[in-house]
Amino acid sequence: MNYKQALQNPIFKIISQASKNLNLDSYVIGGFVRDFILKRGNAKDIDVVAIGSGIALAKEVSKLLSNKPKVQVFKTYGTAMLRYEDIEIEFVGARKESYNEDSRNPVVENGTLEDDQNRRDFTINALALNLSEANFGDLLDPFKGVEDLENKIIRTPLNPDITYSDDPLRMMRAIRFATQLDFKIENQSLKAITRNNKRIKIITNERIVVELNKILESPIPSIGFLLLEETGLLQYILPELTALKGIDEIEGQRHKDNFYHTLEVVDNIAKHTENVWLRWAALLHDIGKAPTKKFSKKVGWTFHGHEFEGSKMVYHLFKRLKMPLNDKMKYVQKLVFMSSRPIVLAQDIVTDSAVRRLLFDAGDYVDDLMTLCEADITTKNPKKFKKYHNNFKIVREKLVEVEEKDSVRNFQPPVSGEEIMETFNLKPSREVGLIKEAIKEAILEGDIPNEHQAAFNLMLEKGKALGLKTE
Repeated sequence: MNYKQALQNPIFKIISQASKNLNLDSYVIGGFVRDFILKRGNAKDIDVVAIGSGIALAKEVSKLLSNKPKVQVFKTYGTAMLRYEDIEIEFVGARKESYNEDSRNPVVENGTLEDDQNRRDFTINALALNLSEANFGDLLDPFKGVEDLENKIIRTPLNPDITYSDDPLRMMRAIRFATQLDFKIENQSLKAITRNNKRIKIITNERIVVELNKILESPIPSIGFLLLEETGLLQYILPELTALKGIDEIEGQRHKDNFYHTLEVVDNIAKHTENVWLRWAALLHDIGKAPTKKFSKKVGWTFHGHEFEGSKMVYHLFKRLKMPLNDKMKYVQKLVFMSSRPIVLAQDIVTDSAVRRLLFDAGDYVDDLMTLCEADITTKNPKKFKKYHNNFKIVREKLVEVEEKDSVRNFQPPVSGEEIMETFNLKPSREVGLIKEAIKEAILEGDIPNEHQAAFNLMLEKGKALGLKTE
């Protein structure tokens, strides 16, 4: 392979010239080189290692660029960053690292390129391209990283126990790369993750969530979650999921393994949407089943109220992992809470009233809710699979038809609380709430159209029944 092709962007010649001006060697290292070999498209992040000061090199590169971009300096880490067109370039001096047991933040010393490649997480991320004038484009591959790329292997450059114990986030990164690239984690490395899984406790939740999101955004997220479970990491990160694992049997009655079912649902969702929050909803849609599981001699295994329980658990899970507690969390919470509603509709005769209520309660989330419920069909029985999907098709058609006719998605009752108070000379009170609720129910049931005059007439009728007088 001609590696010079990776360095066609003019920025690399500029970095080469800046390196020459400072009399130091520099190299492009890591993901940019890996993704070029894998033909994964144009990278937007480039890591450059200088045998010397990375900060000085960044400043020299800025001087040589016509627009003199601002150099962001991170003195604590000895790194600097600048933007060139739509690319972020990070500069760091070659270094060697040593760790203490309670932190993934290393003690850093200046080092050689060899030291720098030794500290890399995986062989496929230790590949470097020389930027010096004499050896421009030469590949340095001390750990046979190219061979591992060809064989689709994730392997650490040094002893995996040391690599993972030093920085336990690398265990998550190994699983994330295996998921994104559809690679296998080398056997000794996989065993080392299992041996060191407790070390994940020293990693901040924010860093863990970054990796979880990348796993969820992969084409087949289940690869990652199966590896997280196999290595024992999942119990420390998402115990709500591991609690779903296993099948209980009493008096010959069994239930499905909700853990593996959940992963099927996530993979199904991944085929239809890139929305990571909808993927989170798929991942968490059944977490309420573990705490609500009961056995009854009459009906067998039940999970009554698991959607309500699950929606409460979503909040606690997001809070624990320091995920956003804003509209993203509320979106996931609502989809988990409503995850069975369309399924119930699809099993019965679909009435306009039931569809209106679904539209009203789900609002703008109704399309995503339907996608989630369709992904929830994991039966291996072809007849049932076809029947359920046909039923959902009917529900979707009905949703469009009723919405066009009644406009109840996110609707506000045509008569406001203020109008009710003005009509009957009331202050905010129980009666106002009762009248508003009666109007809403009448529209959802189809007793009156979603129009002001019909709602106003019903308001007068309900007010009279409550003994209220108009002004």
